[in-house]
Amino acid sequence: MKLPAKDALQKIRARYVGYLNWQDLIAGLSIAGLLLPQALAYSSIGNLPAQAGIIGLFAGLLCYGLLGSSRFALVSPTSSSAVVLAATTMTMAEDNAGLRLILASGLVIMTGVIFLLAAATRMGNVTDFIAKPVLRGFTFGLAIVIIIKQSTSVLNITVQKDNLFLFILDVLRQFRSWNYACLAATVLALVFLALMEWLRRIRNGQFRNIPSGTLVIIAGIVAGRLLDLPSYGIPDVGSIKLNLNNPILPDLSYPEWMQLFEIGIALVFILYAESYGSIRSFAMKHHDTIYPNRDLFALGISNLVSGIFQGMPVGAGYSATAANEAYGAKTRLAGLYALAITLVIILTVLPFIEWIPVPVLAAIVISTMATTLSLSSFRLYFNWKIDRLLIVASVLSVLLLGVLQGLMIAIAISLLMMLRQNSKSTVSVLGRLGQSHDFVSLSVFPEAQPVAGILILRPDQSMFFANADRILLQARYIVSADSQPVHTVILSLEQTTDLDATSVEALRDFFVEMRKENKKLILARLKNPVHRILQSTLGRQFPEVSLSRLSVERAVRLAHIKANPKKSVYSLFK
Repeated sequence: MKLPAKDALQKIRARYVGYLNWQDLIAGLSIAGLLLPQALAYSSIGNLPAQAGIIGLFAGLLCYGLLGSSRFALVSPTSSSAVVLAATTMTMAEDNAGLRLILASGLVIMTGVIFLLAAATRMGNVTDFIAKPVLRGFTFGLAIVIIIKQSTSVLNITVQKDNLFLFILDVLRQFRSWNYACLAATVLALVFLALMEWLRRIRNGQFRNIPSGTLVIIAGIVAGRLLDLPSYGIPDVGSIKLNLNNPILPDLSYPEWMQLFEIGIALVFILYAESYGSIRSFAMKHHDTIYPNRDLFALGISNLVSGIFQGMPVGAGYSATAANEAYGAKTRLAGLYALAITLVIILTVLPFIEWIPVPVLAAIVISTMATTLSLSSFRLYFNWKIDRLLIVASVLSVLLLGVLQGLMIAIAISLLMMLRQNSKSTVSVLGRLGQSHDFVSLSVFPEAQPVAGILILRPDQSMFFANADRILLQARYIVSADSQPVHTVILSLEQTTDLDATSVEALRDFFVEMRKENKKLILARLKNPVHRILQSTLGRQFPEVSLSRLSVERAVRLAHIKANPKKSVYSLFK
């Protein structure tokens, strides 16, 4: 007989044994060595103190680890959000460092609020509105901007220009002030990182669990102490103060909040596109189930917590997520282990972290960004002229107009593409294919035959307010231009999943026109929401119009019966 306590213990083991494993602990240890250097480096990209990156790292790992749906995704500061943050605060605050920190906190909080609103309205597929070529082009251009702007850290100079070409010109003008010791330190760090990557490739990933970023930082700290690098003008990270007990809500004016809200919408698009891309790709690879709206909520809470504590915006970057999977993570506990290990590192060796040479962090950023500059990712899209144009336009908009304007233009291009595609108004005339029950477009299948006395029309796009009038106007023109005698018009709305008021009004005008021309009208293949709306809005006003959820074949049989009422109604169901 089993004892109750023993039985309960077996249930606990059966439930949790899969979660408490060494793989997650090892992955967490390795990931901590990757994420901490990146957080410090990205805080420098964002023109924020080092603690902003660390706070964002803590908030992302903790909140997503508890609330997210992906077992591989790691939420932490990202390079793209750091650049947007820097551009925003530089534009709004210029040289005021205190105001810049307050604005950064406000932007991160606003980003979190927008994520939560998106989760509440169940907009888990919001990134579908950004075309992949546009997003890849923006990311490519952003990587170029990040690498070039690291020249201030590489050469130890100060440049305030936001425009990329003015920035490069200012860097060249200051060539007499370049610090070649900083440049040499950066080159050595890059060589070390490249060597580690080369060893991984030739050894088939044998060194994948060795965090090269951590090793180069340790080497930089040791060199800084032994060789007294600050005496050569090579700066280090400096003092890091974590004010975790001091959450604040920034005191900003209404216009400032509104401006941050506008930028926050664009930042949410980029963060979620990047996050959901990595989340979805690894879920598909491992046949996992993910919940987009739950991830929106988790990202919202992560950014809200980070912003309140004056941290950076966070998202699930692809590189960190890929590394987490490569290190052998099995559950979200790997991220929580990484959080705990990072916290131990911060609490025990914080003074050593303050000694990290700035050129070493710049090398880590350049090495990370260089991996995204592969043209192979564009190979598929360059097969289509429109995609080539989108990629080039996205890259140039970032390089020529800046990150914020480039971001807005990238999103605007995607939305214009969507509107252009959805607002098309083409109507196909259908005919029967041979003796089958299939009805296909006569222009695509010339061998198909029209049905005598019946004109079958199918809008090729979903009808909504932007195209409903043009679609039905084209349908009316086809009906009036048909040279054969027609007693019934069948309108197949299989592409339309829902209707708005403008579409219903356009259908009402079409019904009136068919009534004037003494044409019987049948609507076929109606989706349930469309059928319900038409029944409640137009059903009583036009009882002669048949609203059917059945196939075109059944609609043709119904048309024959209406034209010849003596025919048995049971022929409908043959």
